[in-house]
Amino acid sequence: MPGAARIVVTGATGFIGRHVVDQLVRRGDDVTALVRDPVSARALLPATVESVSSDLTDPATLVSAMAGATGVVHLAGSYRVGIPRSERPHMLDANVGAAERVLDAAITAAVARVVHVSTVNVFGNTKGVVVDETYRRDVSAGFLSYYDETKWLAHQAAERRIRDGAPIVIVQPSQVYGPGDHSSIGEQLRQAHDGTLAFIGLGGVGLGFVHADDLATGILAALDRGRPGASYILGGPNVRLREALAIAAKVGGRPLPRISVPDTVLRVGAFLGPHLGGLFGLPPDLGEIVSASIGVTYWASSARAATELGYRPRDLATGFADTFAAAGGTTAASDA
Repeated sequence: MPGAARIVVTGATGFIGRHVVDQLVRRGDDVTALVRDPVSARALLPATVESVSSDLTDPATLVSAMAGATGVVHLAGSYRVGIPRSERPHMLDANVGAAERVLDAAITAAVARVVHVSTVNVFGNTKGVVVDETYRRDVSAGFLSYYDETKWLAHQAAERRIRDGAPIVIVQPSQVYGPGDHSSIGEQLRQAHDGTLAFIGLGGVGLGFVHADDLATGILAALDRGRPGASYILGGPNVRLREALAIAAKVGGRPLPRISVPDTVLRVGAFLGPHLGGLFGLPPDLGEIVSASIGVTYWASSARAATELGYRPRDLATGFADTFAAAGGTTAASDA
């Protein structure tokens, strides 16, 4: 979809969304952002972006906002792991209900191209193997987290609509890093770079790290040139977390801490968490974080995106250097 276009974006004020919107605006597209609070959004988005009030719950509002749009990019969702059970209904609607309503509205509005932003998490634990878009997890083995489950359900919803002929392209980011986000992994990267990381925890989890700018470029490429019905992994170098921390520390000229918390200790903490979380400040569901990390890899290949979209993510040393310089020495990361 080369040339100026009118693109509707959900999740435009989020970490990834702001990078996508900035790139759309820079290339001359007209952007409509569906946001909860248009007044607050004005401080986060370029002045040329039209902000439309929508919490993505009203189908009629969605269809109206998408009327005449050239494309839709659906980024909105909830990206947390380790939430209390009481928050699960909200995550289910944010990740599955909203995706279904947005996709159906785009179909009703006859939008020519829709990009659904999924995640490599839908593959589950790849068990040390770098998989591609044809990989299918064993659902009978269960899910690693409620986030994992809801994103898989949303991915299935997109694929059902594709089978019915909807012009949807799916992109699957890996772990996203860069200035402008505040997640736990990103905080560890920042501390490793600054030399303030006290210890390494869950260092064995395998992730693919992609810079937010590279991901945004890949999303726009999928919008412009992606094959309707296709999925594209938009990842980066596949490494263990401890290796990524070592690279961040080297970029910052700092030593990596020698202390690593054994997985056994974390498993015990997960068992005691429901009883002692209030005393020790443990996450609401440390058990979910542990089960989604220990012995788990989320490794996937971006070869299809490289071939068909020209996708080229930067290496970690370059990406971390760019990130810390842009953020004035701070960074964070997030997963879609």
